[in-house]
Amino acid sequence: MSDVKENLLRELSDSVVDMDEEKTVELAKLCIEKEISAYEGIEKGLSDGMNRAGQLYEEGEYYIPELLMCSDAMYSGIEVLKPHLEKSETEGKHKVVIGVVQGDTHDIGKNLVKIMMETEGFEVVDLGRDVPPAAFVEKAKEIGADIIALSTLMTTTMDGMAEVIRILEEEKLRDKIKVMIGGGPISQSFADKIGADIYTTDASKAAKRAKTLVQGA
Repeated sequence: MSDVKENLLRELSDSVVDMDEEKTVELAKLCIEKEISAYEGIEKGLSDGMNRAGQLYEEGEYYIPELLMCSDAMYSGIEVLKPHLEKSETEGKHKVVIGVVQGDTHDIGKNLVKIMMETEGFEVVDLGRDVPPAAFVEKAKEIGADIIALSTLMTTTMDGMAEVIRILEEEKLRDKIKVMIGGGPISQSFADKIGADIYTTDASKAAKRAKTLVQGA
């Protein structure tokens, strides 16, 4: 890698960590001018910066507001680079349907998982909050999803997660679609009880576990 390219990608990564949306856009445009591939700009610049921000979050240096501002910077750069991706670079991505289960509207945790999964290279379809169990399955069937990711912060809505798995089993899709769950009241024992494939306590671990799961499939 040339020094110019290496420095530019490092600056792009730094701009995400620094939460500097304006600079991220400028540097992303410069990548296009310098004929650096959009894929490299996203992977080695923007995603690298978001991974570093996730590490700072895990270490307690950054908190949720900082992480969300980093993601704003990352997405602003993606908007610049995305139109320049080669078709082959956008094909074959593993797909995830994510959302907060019906009855719950708390979505910060879900939003963080979405960001980190996109950083890991997943194509993520976000159904938002208060999503009925059947809607997760329908969307997963529609797009050919590999994973359904479910979030809740309320004990009263945890049964909705079990219902998603029940519907998948009923429709004979359980062996094709993995289910990951998370949120405040969720535990490994609950995940085991309902038969979920992945449970983790934070967003970056969830994304890495999901990547390992689909790579091993």
